[in-house]
Amino acid sequence: MNNSVTTAHKKSVLAKTVTTCLVAPSLGLLLAATPALAGSVTTDGPDLKIKTKGGFEVKTTDGEFSFRVGGRVQWDYNKAELNGITDEDTLSIRRARIFTQGTVGDDWSYKAQFNLGDNNGGKPEDLYISYGGWGKQAKLTVGKQMVVFGLEEFTSSKDITALERSGITEQYSIGRQNSVRLHGEIGNAFYSLSAFEDGDASGNDDFGVAGRVAYLPVKTDDLLVHVGAAYAQRGGDTESMGLEVAASMGAFHVQSEYFDSESAGTDKDGYYVQAGWVLTGEERPYKGGKFKRVKPNASTGAWEVFVRMEEGDGNHSDIELGRVDASAYSVGVNWYVADNVRVGVNYSDGESNAIDSDDDGQEFRVRLQLTY
Repeated sequence: MNNSVTTAHKKSVLAKTVTTCLVAPSLGLLLAATPALAGSVTTDGPDLKIKTKGGFEVKTTDGEFSFRVGGRVQWDYNKAELNGITDEDTLSIRRARIFTQGTVGDDWSYKAQFNLGDNNGGKPEDLYISYGGWGKQAKLTVGKQMVVFGLEEFTSSKDITALERSGITEQYSIGRQNSVRLHGEIGNAFYSLSAFEDGDASGNDDFGVAGRVAYLPVKTDDLLVHVGAAYAQRGGDTESMGLEVAASMGAFHVQSEYFDSESAGTDKDGYYVQAGWVLTGEERPYKGGKFKRVKPNASTGAWEVFVRMEEGDGNHSDIELGRVDASAYSVGVNWYVADNVRVGVNYSDGESNAIDSDDDGQEFRVRLQLTY
């Protein structure tokens, strides 16, 4: 074989090898870094605006349509004792909610929220359609939703100061029901009127009505005072009423509610008083007739301490006492790490007021909360 041909063939092979080693990886990187090859997104209507603050939201620039996805996850460690004997010692998901909500045209909106937490089975919690064509003074909402009866119950679980609502609130609240609700805001006044299907644990359905009004007699840069009242009739023979008062003075806030209920000749009542102080100086926001959670002003977060006392007939199951007349107190601290991250620690203690009982219950709870 001719030596010159052999040498040329070897050079050709070497050149192809070098080219393959250099070009192939570069071509792979180029393909991976070129999203246009996957196609482009277009609309046949107005341009889209995407927001990622407080969840993921897409809306048209003309404001006609919007779609938002959000939710919350609450991981709890909970240890509870009854008469010194531990009944609960668990790490579990307290709530894992996901929701979609949006607007259709100028007047219509909707929300669908599901709880995916332990033992909830993904059942819908909120599933309603709203008409808002009358302005903020009157809005009509139909579907499964909160029947508003009291301040603490109306305040979202992601925004309440204590990790769990008081046993007094738990006893008298109505919760989410299939209902028709008329609600709105007129100046510094807020109202809610509901007609609802009232189901009980035995599966029987009845009819109920409930209403709540709240008003801000004082609203300045340094002071906010809230007062409110609520009334409900359930099952034809159960009447309940509630009174509420709250105030926010800079970093200090306080709220209290009293409830009374009469059913089949039996009267029950109870109240709680709660006070909190944001050590880092932030104020607790207020919107739509209820309070929102603290928003930190610094990258180090915001710190809050609180104390709560409750007395009377209530659902004191968190401290293992059940639905009894009891005296209880709670203390806690919250660290608002960021706008959407919160770490809380609560301790609660209480004792039964029943003549034939000396039961004493306690609970220690820690929560990591993420909202999106």
